[in-house]
Amino acid sequence: MPTNGKKIGTNGNSGNNGKVQQPLNFANKLVASISHGRKGKHNVIVAKILADLDRLDEESAILVPLDGLNGEKMENVRSALNRATKQKKISVATSTDDKYFYVWRTKGKDFQATDPLDSVPSGRVTQIR
Repeated sequence: MPTNGKKIGTNGNSGNNGKVQQPLNFANKLVASISHGRKGKHNVIVAKILADLDRLDEESAILVPLDGLNGEKMENVRSALNRATKQKKISVATSTDDKYFYVWRTKGKDFQATDPLDSVPSGRVTQIR
């Protein structure tokens, strides 16, 4: 809460040598009560992708329709997914074609594209570690 310019403290002791404290320009809140996580604008789609990855077998990919990204650029969603998977230490790879953004789990640096996704038109495959 902003102060009103009066002395602060108990028993007349303001803790600032008796000086009148100027009022704050903004409200305040205890740091312990503030969420420290970043909840960016791609949080919903990334959370859905990660939830599906948890339930999907390792030989399948998630197909996210590009027209279902609500006008967001696929590159921005991929970047947000990259940040989230690095934080959770999950290794995934992505690919795109004209209709879908594909996401699947990998085993790390030794990733090789699997046969079903080798036939994806445009073949842009990106591994996120």
